[in-house]
Amino acid sequence: MELGYARVSTVKQDLDRQIDALAQTGIAAERIYVDKKSGSTVDRPGLRAVMEYARDGDVIVVHTLDRLGRTVRDTLNLIHDLSERNIGVRNLADPIRVDSSNPDDPMAQLSVVLLALFGQMERTYTLERAAHARAVATAKGRRIGRPSVVDPDKLAYAEHLRTTGHTIADIVAKTGITRTSLYRHLPPRPPEAVTVAPKTAADPET
Repeated sequence: MELGYARVSTVKQDLDRQIDALAQTGIAAERIYVDKKSGSTVDRPGLRAVMEYARDGDVIVVHTLDRLGRTVRDTLNLIHDLSERNIGVRNLADPIRVDSSNPDDPMAQLSVVLLALFGQMERTYTLERAAHARAVATAKGRRIGRPSVVDPDKLAYAEHLRTTGHTIADIVAKTGITRTSLYRHLPPRPPEAVTVAPKTAADPET
């Protein structure tokens, strides 16, 4: 028997595309299990239910392999655990098609490893790009994320107080801005020199 599994990461996202793809393969609605929860955890009611229901010889069908898990380890561990129970996994829309229901097919097993690896690489690159963008924005004095709710005039006054040597406690008392907000919104202090600047012709030795 083929069983369907669909997942999105949040309750605001839509499962319809995945469910439609699973239904088109002939899987009845009552055999399609769903989750609206992050793939970073295996504690998902829908996943747990389909794994408990699946029997020897069944195949769990997913739209793409990353619906099962977001990391190589989680995905491969899940496929391995299912294969120990003689339950296969098949995907529909990934560039590399996977069908682990035939453990004697070495190409099918290689496809599982390659596809999970590509998924992990893509996620790693996405995180690296996001981190780089944040670093560039911070270096240019820009903030990313939610807009500030701190009064800009108070923030400017707080920056002036810090520049003139006031402590954070003084700034909190004078502006009413919380300590956490000050650390979050005040631009970083310019770095202090850690080497002696080279002397120039205009700076003779004394």
